[in-house]
Amino acid sequence: MGKAKRRAAPPADPALPTIRPPVIAVTSGEPAGIGPDVCLALADRAFDARVVVLGDRAVLAARAARLDRDVPLADFDAARAPSPGALEVLHRPTAAPVQKSVINDAGIPFTGHTEYLAGRASADVVMMLVGGGLRVALATTHLALADVAREITRAGLERTLRTVEAELRRRFGIARPRILVAGLNPHAGEAGYLGREEIDVIAPVVEKLAREGLAVRGPLPADTLFTPRELRDADCVLAMYHDQGLPVLKHASFGRGVNITLGLPFVRTSVDHGTALDLAGTGKADPSSLFEAVELAVEMAGHERRRA
Repeated sequence: MGKAKRRAAPPADPALPTIRPPVIAVTSGEPAGIGPDVCLALADRAFDARVVVLGDRAVLAARAARLDRDVPLADFDAARAPSPGALEVLHRPTAAPVQKSVINDAGIPFTGHTEYLAGRASADVVMMLVGGGLRVALATTHLALADVAREITRAGLERTLRTVEAELRRRFGIARPRILVAGLNPHAGEAGYLGREEIDVIAPVVEKLAREGLAVRGPLPADTLFTPRELRDADCVLAMYHDQGLPVLKHASFGRGVNITLGLPFVRTSVDHGTALDLAGTGKADPSSLFEAVELAVEMAGHERRRA
């Protein structure tokens, strides 16, 4: 695929007005996890943006003391309890992970950042991960495997592909995004012998969009879709479900991958890892994915501002 690699920003044109660096808000995530640890590590890295961490000041101060870090903190009025506190900061653009089980155990229905932000923004969103030279978007996200097939509809799939195509142009500066679409079943259904979702749902949508001029191709067997030969002519892969596409991307980039929510009215990126409760406060948390998430948010914001 290759196109996911960062390109150096073009030199500034002195004839153009100066664009002020964007402001990136980073939420500290689950207070009991490594979110505060990796957020504190942002002080070690320079970005072409103003980066502000949002979270409970007491939690961040305690974690900074435990890690022997001197980081400037300002007052911020957040909830004190871990589960509501983690959810409260999702009202703002977010980057650090939360512990879904803790929030659910508190009696709050919650399946993930992507679904929560979609509801807050009343938007049709798509989850996409970037890393290892790959971009992988998902037709469905946090669902039990038994529920996936009935959630893949013509209308939903068309909406997803249009969102991915538009956001690759808007946020990544790709003039005509090339998207590969995975089949749902083994061997993309084997002409109907292993399932009809490809024939009845996926292929008609791909054909419709291709007739309109979108560079989409599929449905393709997922077991051969992620080969260099297929990926060299693609900007993004659309997988049908979470564990069809993400294991490949995480194998290629774990610890440095970035989760993106497409379709929101603002840029939102996140880390590709969980809360790692056992590593909290040990000094062993790796902030690399958070660094990548902030860098990519800055880059995406730059593409959009240049288009404006």
